[in-house]
Amino acid sequence: MEKLIITAAICGAEVLKEHNPAVPYTVEELVREAKSAYEAGASIIHLHVRWDDGTPTQDKGRFKEAMDAIKAELPDVIIQPSTGGAVGMSNDERLQPTELNPEMATLDCGTLNFGGDEVFMNTENTIKYFAERMIERGIKPELECFDKSMIDMALRLHKKAYIKDPMHFDLVMGVNGGITGELRDFVFLADSLPEGTTYTVAGIGRFEFQLAMAAIIHGGHVRVGFEDNVFLSKGVLAKSNGELVEKVVRMAKELGRQIATPAEAREILGLKAI
Repeated sequence: MEKLIITAAICGAEVLKEHNPAVPYTVEELVREAKSAYEAGASIIHLHVRWDDGTPTQDKGRFKEAMDAIKAELPDVIIQPSTGGAVGMSNDERLQPTELNPEMATLDCGTLNFGGDEVFMNTENTIKYFAERMIERGIKPELECFDKSMIDMALRLHKKAYIKDPMHFDLVMGVNGGITGELRDFVFLADSLPEGTTYTVAGIGRFEFQLAMAAIIHGGHVRVGFEDNVFLSKGVLAKSNGELVEKVVRMAKELGRQIATPAEAREILGLKAI
């Protein structure tokens, strides 16, 4: 079985210091959390950025400041900026970090009811628009799928050449409005992916570590981090993103699966070596 790629989603757009005081807002805090995750075994940093007061932003300048600062400390880490942004942002606002030509970026593959009146809009034309931008700039999309229908959308657009091989999916499970994080649903999604693709699983909240275990066994990859879950175990706040990564590393070692370095992750995902 190939080595395990661990992605650390270090802050997200919604989680706050009120949920866990270690959630990073400032550039310095983002570097601290990226470093803790990397040193624990993460090869990819999934990146959202905030203003210093915690307000989420897709501002290109803020992304550049954060990415440059992380790369200064961790020159070989893979930085994967989010193009999801926050509910209500325009397409071009969300796409700002792609102007920095990262190796990877997220590409959300469908619309989702986040709860109440919040709708995370990703029409088919939006998905095509984002996909074309990534092809133009040589950015590998991580195909964010919150349900089976989003996998189907990605596969249809792959046939139409909006998405190139090799495809890499992120199965985000347990989000309100999306598929649950039950093991039954993990098997359903993972077995819906075609041969030759890779995938990561992001379990939200209480689903994080049981789905990490399932992905390790099934041959997939794992995402953890404060964006998805702020607890190390029930009622115990994680002190850092690194603690969450360390738990996955321990699980992988118990199951006999080695951890990928950034260079090995690039090879697995079909990225250019640096």
